[in-house]
Amino acid sequence: MTALFALATAVLWGLADFGGGLLTRRIPALTVVVASQIVAVLVLGTIVIATGAWRETGPQLWFAVGAGLVGPAAMLAFYKALALGPMGVVSPLGSIGVVVPVGAGLALGERPGAGQFAGIAVALVGIVLAGGPELRGAPVQRQAIVLTLLAAFGFGAVMALIAQASTTLTGLFLALFVQRVTNVAVGGAALWAQVRRGAPALPAGTGPRLLWSLLPALAFVGLADVAANGTYAVAAQNGPVTVAAVLSSLYPVVTAFAAFAVLRERLRGIQAAGAGLALAGTVLLAAG
Repeated sequence: MTALFALATAVLWGLADFGGGLLTRRIPALTVVVASQIVAVLVLGTIVIATGAWRETGPQLWFAVGAGLVGPAAMLAFYKALALGPMGVVSPLGSIGVVVPVGAGLALGERPGAGQFAGIAVALVGIVLAGGPELRGAPVQRQAIVLTLLAAFGFGAVMALIAQASTTLTGLFLALFVQRVTNVAVGGAALWAQVRRGAPALPAGTGPRLLWSLLPALAFVGLADVAANGTYAVAAQNGPVTVAAVLSSLYPVVTAFAAFAVLRERLRGIQAAGAGLALAGTVLLAAG
């Protein structure tokens, strides 16, 4: 069950990242984050009321608040790093945050078998290579590296926190709702500050009509991200966190294949090799 839900997480995160990447070509990244999360809040709020999940209060919800605070900051750092580039270096580095939940699992006493350790190592190498790292001829600003590492560890922290935010299904609904409300509050404040500094929330010459036209895509991104957090929490609660975290972090492979299928972007040789290694690591982890 852990492997199944973790792989579902990778698919959902990969597709959400792909959709978010396409949307940022039309509207600013921060607007994408806030608008997509508002849709998620509305849907999750309905679910919380309908299922009575609002009764599942407790101190564990502070983990959801923590995830909601860290998530937007990590995403903004990652987008800024991508802007500084080169993306061929920044994107693969963004996946190394998986060491946070893996380290948390080991600290809590998890001891994967030899086959699983091998699978973790193979999958991690594959994840990095699947991003298509530029191994030479790619000058990188120190600020880009620092921002990427901050983002990576932020993403990893979100994975570790959300796994501790609930123990029941209805509790998970409430935890995800709390996380998204916090996301919107943090992201909304950042967007307001950005607009106050003169940076528009939407491209010049456009208005709310553009946002409405993109609503289905924004809803997909927001809900896919929520669903990914949910399936990851289930995976981490029903099996080793070390396995759940690594399998969930295969999302760069999914994003690369989505770009290949939809945008006809050609996979570089190193990306194809990385995808193969990631899948091999998946087999080793699932078999273990």
